[in-house]
Amino acid sequence: MDIDAVQSSYARWAPIYDKTFGAVTHQGRRAAVEYINARAGSVLEVGVGTGLSLSHYNPDLKVTGIDFSDQMLAKAMAKVREQDLKHVVALKQMDARALDFPDHSFDTVAAMHVLSVVPEPEKVMSEIARVLKPGGKVVITNHFVRTEGVLAVLERLSAPFANTIGWHSDFHIETVLQEPNLSVEQRKSLPPLGMMTFLVLSKANPV
Repeated sequence: MDIDAVQSSYARWAPIYDKTFGAVTHQGRRAAVEYINARAGSVLEVGVGTGLSLSHYNPDLKVTGIDFSDQMLAKAMAKVREQDLKHVVALKQMDARALDFPDHSFDTVAAMHVLSVVPEPEKVMSEIARVLKPGGKVVITNHFVRTEGVLAVLERLSAPFANTIGWHSDFHIETVLQEPNLSVEQRKSLPPLGMMTFLVLSKANPV
């Protein structure tokens, strides 16, 4: 998926995202935020979208959100203003392949239902690992391709239309797990129908 396709796709989806994809991905966001709320410190949400998760974070956290789509960010900013979300310290337009933050900036990085919609997800994972503090956690929820069953067939059939629908139905989990500085701490399936996967990756402390 190229960056122009991402921009145009999410410009189309922004007005109705909360009631379409937002509803389908609710369980994943809930699981991710519950895990993050048990932690402390600074949080980066990569692909904050329309800001559906922002009001659910613990107010003691310091949350920064980034997204490539101006239309999505405008909706997130409106939520922050309307709900007076003081724990949200910044919302920025940014390409996740080149994060404009120093190394070791965040205690936790969240990537909820975004890795299968960005170009070059390997670069995004590398950047996530770079800005994460040693000992920090990456919390991921995403759909990954199935290898068998009816849904696996449907995923393969829809794969050529990624630029139109706005996400890769044939996205492989190995793309996320190959970052050498991160190791898997948790992995489980989420409803509906186990379509989504919840992952926690850890960045080792230096020896």
